[in-house]
Amino acid sequence: MRRRSEQENRELRRIYREHVQGVFAFFAYSVSTETAEDLTATTFERIIRSWRNYDPVKGSERAWVLAIARNLLTDHYRRQSHRATVSTDEHPGLLHSLREEDWTDQRLAAAELQEWLSQLGEREREVLALRYGADLPATEIAALMDLTQANVHQIVSRSLRRLRELGQPSVGYRQRRS
Repeated sequence: MRRRSEQENRELRRIYREHVQGVFAFFAYSVSTETAEDLTATTFERIIRSWRNYDPVKGSERAWVLAIARNLLTDHYRRQSHRATVSTDEHPGLLHSLREEDWTDQRLAAAELQEWLSQLGEREREVLALRYGADLPATEIAALMDLTQANVHQIVSRSLRRLRELGQPSVGYRQRRS
């Protein structure tokens, strides 16, 4: 096995610094914090092993990194196939990534947000994780998931609408205005 040059090592460190938060956020939408940390580490191990295979002509560096992450998540779910559903306890990373200014009128309890996300399908959670966790544009999500860009926009829109509907007060409940 050939040793990496100092230039390759610098490039791999740069890739890690630029993409680690997006990769972790992508996983945090779907699995527990501990699992997200493990999958993030494994993603970068695979990036290091396969760096020489990266071809910028085939897609952006970020899309390549997230394709590796997505494949690892798929592998993780296959290994966990004895479980029919994703536990609502597996979304705490998302809660830590929310900014206070994202929620001006009301704050969600962690359990409530986890419950809402659990009501979305795996594909919807994955698209939202790529869009908001990894901050990928719809074009890259479409290429990564083998969807059309319009379909990605539709999935995001419908998922957000569904989450907003879940956040509406129950019938008969009135919010007090201060």
